[in-house]
Amino acid sequence: MKALISDIHSNLEALQAVLQDIGKHHVQEIYCLGDLVMKCKVVLLGNHDQGAMFDPEGFNPSAERAIFWTRSQLEAAGENRGQRERRWEFLAELPRTYRENSYLFVHGSARNPLNEYVFPEDIYNQRKMERIFALVERYCFQGHTHLPGIFTENFQFHSPEEVDYVYRLDGRKTLCNVGSVGQPRDGDWRACYVLFENDTIRYRRVEYDIDTTVKKIYAIPDLENFLGDRLRDGH
Repeated sequence: MKALISDIHSNLEALQAVLQDIGKHHVQEIYCLGDLVMKCKVVLLGNHDQGAMFDPEGFNPSAERAIFWTRSQLEAAGENRGQRERRWEFLAELPRTYRENSYLFVHGSARNPLNEYVFPEDIYNQRKMERIFALVERYCFQGHTHLPGIFTENFQFHSPEEVDYVYRLDGRKTLCNVGSVGQPRDGDWRACYVLFENDTIRYRRVEYDIDTTVKKIYAIPDLENFLGDRLRDGH
């Protein structure tokens, strides 16, 4: 069984809760689809990871400030030079895509693995969806929007609730957004990730100590308070 996670955004409490939940299942491998630095079988480059390495482009002012703060943490003066260099080398070597048999893993989309958002309402943008599906051999797992759900080749979107949190792949081309561990935006504040085994996708929602996370954000001057407030709302 595989566990697929994405979009942690420095939310340690959510990550710890998800890892504890993963430990309750027979998970052999963890795949990270970006916006996180941790040791997994597969770790992909996310747009926030790239923003921390280079000048961030296309981010709103609040996100940009957060990225510069993240960069300052990565460059922490209290650590030795070798540790800092290894950290940057790790980020620089992260791939943008990963393929395993008929499965494609990306952060954004098959067309633009780093930055393209595929929103639920894009099912009405036939041209966009046709071009994305044309690049998918069979199945694609992605994140980036923080909105979990299943896209089918006939331009349907199914939220986790609509499929009772379980979806079985049937051979037709399918896109699976695994949701967000650290910053859900679908109205559910709980961390979200996916368990995948034998063509069966299972969405997991996990409660965590959100108050501790919010207080940490409030305590950092470079991070705006609304970044903590939005965690409570799941938006």
